[in-house]
Amino acid sequence: MNDLIQTVAVYALPVLFAITLHEAAHAYAAKYFGDSTAYMMGRMSLNPIKHIDPFGTILIPILLYFSTGGAFLFGYAKPVPINFGQLRKPKRDMAWVALAGPAANFVMALMWMLVLIALAVFRVEEDFFALMARAGILTNLVMFAFNLFPIPPLDGGRILTSLLPNKYAYKFAQIEPYGFFIVMALVLLKVLYFWMTPVMTIAQTALQWIVSPLLLLLR
Repeated sequence: MNDLIQTVAVYALPVLFAITLHEAAHAYAAKYFGDSTAYMMGRMSLNPIKHIDPFGTILIPILLYFSTGGAFLFGYAKPVPINFGQLRKPKRDMAWVALAGPAANFVMALMWMLVLIALAVFRVEEDFFALMARAGILTNLVMFAFNLFPIPPLDGGRILTSLLPNKYAYKFAQIEPYGFFIVMALVLLKVLYFWMTPVMTIAQTALQWIVSPLLLLLR
């Protein structure tokens, strides 16, 4: 129980920020490209309550934590409602709307990395804040890589659908009703590990390259 309380305390803000900005980014991108559905439903918001799904965001992660001893965690937010037919160029713009969520997570991982650097610069000795910053980096890298997996309804699946020729895009999109179960099976079989690890490594390397000039200045 103490471990759970400590884990929740460290990860609560990073996870809430990661989910909220991810979903809000989808809503913003959809509105920018012509679909105001999510905006009209209040989903272009930084209020976490607008995006939290009681079952997928709270209940499932808690049950998985206790049933697997923290070895396996999974959850999801309320999907942002998007009417792709209202986008100015539906097939092309679908990719940008889908990419907005993972892009927001990449930027947030960068922000948490800057927080971690600032803690070191100002010699903040309280471990809790450093743990939270590391949790922020990890959480956003996980969301970045996971959502880019190329199976609909994940963002990566929608991006791939957008890039495929119309004939193949239509056939590929037909697996969307089964996508969640396919992804869950790949997670349980640990196949998704072979996607997550290299994508997270590439993203983290890119983040370190971005902050490297700042680190050089601080030396």
